[in-house]
Amino acid sequence: MFRTKTIEQSIRDTEEPEHALKKSLSALDLTVFGVGVIIGTGIFVLTGKVAKETAGPATALAFVAAGVACGLAAICYAEFASTVPVAGSAYTFSYASLGELVAWTIGWDLVLEFALGTAVVAVGWSGYVRSLMDNAGWALPDGLSGPDVAEGFGFDLLAFLLVLLLTVILVLGMKLSARVTAVVVAVKVTVVLIVIIAGSFFIDTDNYSPFIPDAVSQDAGSGWDAPMVQLLFGYEPTNFGVMGIFTAASVVFFAFIGFDVVATAAEETKLPQRDMPRGILGSLLICTVLYVAVSVVVTGMQHYSELSVSAPLADAFKATGHPFYAGTISFGAAVGLTTVCMILLLGQTRVFFAMSRDGLLPRFFSVTHPRFGTPYRPTILLGVIIAIIAGFTSIEELATLVNIGTLFAFVVVALGVIVLRRTRPDLHRAFRTPMVPLLPILSVAASLWLMLNLPAETWLRFGIWMALGFVVYFVYGRGHSRLGRAGGAAKY
Repeated sequence: MFRTKTIEQSIRDTEEPEHALKKSLSALDLTVFGVGVIIGTGIFVLTGKVAKETAGPATALAFVAAGVACGLAAICYAEFASTVPVAGSAYTFSYASLGELVAWTIGWDLVLEFALGTAVVAVGWSGYVRSLMDNAGWALPDGLSGPDVAEGFGFDLLAFLLVLLLTVILVLGMKLSARVTAVVVAVKVTVVLIVIIAGSFFIDTDNYSPFIPDAVSQDAGSGWDAPMVQLLFGYEPTNFGVMGIFTAASVVFFAFIGFDVVATAAEETKLPQRDMPRGILGSLLICTVLYVAVSVVVTGMQHYSELSVSAPLADAFKATGHPFYAGTISFGAAVGLTTVCMILLLGQTRVFFAMSRDGLLPRFFSVTHPRFGTPYRPTILLGVIIAIIAGFTSIEELATLVNIGTLFAFVVVALGVIVLRRTRPDLHRAFRTPMVPLLPILSVAASLWLMLNLPAETWLRFGIWMALGFVVYFVYGRGHSRLGRAGGAAKY
């Protein structure tokens, strides 16, 4: 269960013609992928909710805190991705450092994270598009606009079709995916820059007072609704005040989810040792700067207590008498969410592919397309499944599972850096995490703190999914593992 797969063998596996992915990505492609998946629902929605309910104008500092937590994890990811340029991200890193059982656990976790993330964003994209259609006087037939809470049935046709379309694009090749992403990211970043530049002319500095509102006790609920930190330690998170900034950071963390997906494309990168650190750290830095700038502008345009929760950026422009910008922002949000869906789906298929190539899932799924060089079998399977989930399911309540799954991966990768430094000091590391083990330990602590601020119910659901994963591993994965059948790393 704790046998490790050597770095050398992981790299040799990528050279098998039938199971090899085509190398076509550059540092720019990776950075575009990172920006494409990070800038999404978080910046277009969470800014208003956090400012109004938790941090006030200090929301900018919450984005900084969340960005620092992600930055610590990103540095650890950069070392692994440049040292082990193999598909699978945290799954592959764990296999090389912490052993097969841990690798399976994190792979199973990532499958859930990316699947739910794709479905949640697809449903959000559908909502934006329906809103734009309504403005144009168009409407979908009843029953095709998503699940109806009152009637308990419905089908989200737009979300379903979006996932299927993106599945086709991913099957046709990574370079096509990169080109589509580059165009959409350009539109999305342009919209964000419009918010920053145009909005800066409508700032009223009186709206920044007080910058950090007085702290008030947070109504965090009780029982399974309460954050884990409250149940375990009796600590009650606060709204506003200095500690409210850190509470807000655990919420806006969702806006940063995605940079780790860049690591799943390591095997398809031309020069991963050089380009993976640039893509991971570059995309995170760009997005953090944009997030902070947007939050400063929006809380300056409109007093935090009056911000909209559902569409804060667009509604802030409406409040200042500029509806044209509001429509532009809505369009940019709808367009931008397509890249978030596509890159999350890409990440999931690469993790699934890597687990299949190792025998922990059926090897049938690790065969690449003879022409396109993509893992077309898992892409088609997972694309169809997620399209159905997005079409039939209202899964807002499950969105927090994406957060906890990502943070769990951060913890494992940081620990893996420490372990691999001790077990394989001889490895050539094109990028080295500084201050080991201090920096990885800080990364673990930051991730655990954010996890503890999530509801206990989220922990329960996550535990059930992971327990199911252990059953699958012991029933199938352990017996079919290529590493296990070969007798361990020495004989692999």
